Amino acid sequence: MQDNQFMPKQEETPMKSDETNATAMGATQGAETSPAEISETKPPQGKLPKSALVVLGAAAVMVAIVVVFGIHSRVAAETRLQQATFQAAIPSVNVAHPQPGDRAQELVLPGNTQAFIDSPIYARTNGYLKRWYVDIGARVRNGQLLAEIETPELDQQLRQARADLATAEANLNLSQITAARDENLVKTGSVSTQERDNSVNGNAANKATVQSNQANVARLEQLQSYEKVYAPFDGIITARETDIGALIDAGANAPKELFHIASISKLRVYVAVPEVYSVAAQSGAPADLTLDEYPGEAFHGILVRNSDAIDLASRTLLVEVDVENARGRLKPGAYVQVHLKMPEGARSLVVPANALLFRREGLQVGVVRDGKAELVMVTPGHDYGDSMEILSGLQPTDDVILSPSDSLTSGTPVQISDSKTGGTGK
Repeated sequence: MQDNQFMPKQEETPMKSDETNATAMGATQGAETSPAEISETKPPQGKLPKSALVVLGAAAVMVAIVVVFGIHSRVAAETRLQQATFQAAIPSVNVAHPQPGDRAQELVLPGNTQAFIDSPIYARTNGYLKRWYVDIGARVRNGQLLAEIETPELDQQLRQARADLATAEANLNLSQITAARDENLVKTGSVSTQERDNSVNGNAANKATVQSNQANVARLEQLQSYEKVYAPFDGIITARETDIGALIDAGANAPKELFHIASISKLRVYVAVPEVYSVAAQSGAPADLTLDEYPGEAFHGILVRNSDAIDLASRTLLVEVDVENARGRLKPGAYVQVHLKMPEGARSLVVPANALLFRREGLQVGVVRDGKAELVMVTPGHDYGDSMEILSGLQPTDDVILSPSDSLTSGTPVQISDSKTGGTGK
């Protein structure tokens, strides 16, 4: 206890002496140093002036700002890189808006012209061709003589039939006289009733024989009249398949026809209208025909009738269009384009052909909705080659993807390219 009490006192004494010495030394130095030297004297060690503290604080703040800015720049750059990478991973697509189907208001379908009446001419009797009077391209009138056939066998049969008819008529005359005489004699009892009945019935039989022979002669005369071949209607000869001396076989089972005749004053065109356009196949509707050999010219026709039934195999409606051809400018068998007017109110859209996807599900079109691709089913209409008519499934405001990849699926993120295409190839 006593030792601890004395220890502070021992420490205080040297400190006081040091302070005294320092005071004395300061006084001595103060007396020896000039005022100029006092101003240049450094501050005591361990203490900084306020200006230095301000500079150090500013430097620390600048360092902190630089560090924070550098970290923020790196984070921002990394974020931009991630965004750029994500954007680069999203495929860019070119799009186009569907265009109104102006061309769809006129339905154009292929067809072939046919003669209004087209018929082959066969021989009705056997023989040899004696001569012909018309050749291909000849315009003939109804009842005009076309050719003659020589029929020696038929002529002989006719002569025999006429001789048989003469014999039958002679027998009939004799039986009539006998029957009349027996009828008078039976009244006086000169002949029996049975004999009278035999003569009467014999007369009736002879009469029937005459009628039979008359019919046979008439048949052979009719066949003989077929030696001359006549035109059945006004028309043009389109084929001649025989020549002088050729063997002629009668009937439609003959190896070949004699002539082919066609009526071309009016032509008919059969057109298969797709089911989706069957509303345009109304009887009495106008229809125009165009041909490559008459560019810029249309021939007016009338849709006269339709089959009123859809063909299950082709899903089409067969219609007939008649067109007047009094001048003969149209030829049977010519390829024509038939233009049918669509009813008012029928509207459709047209998209480029390179926007179509033909898949197992059916015809599809890719559209961009909310930044993603969506495949929609569409109903096709007329194929224009460079574009396709779409009857349903699209809206005019849809962004249709052009040249979509085969791997495109619904829900795939896509971005619209800056080079946005608005054409449809129309």
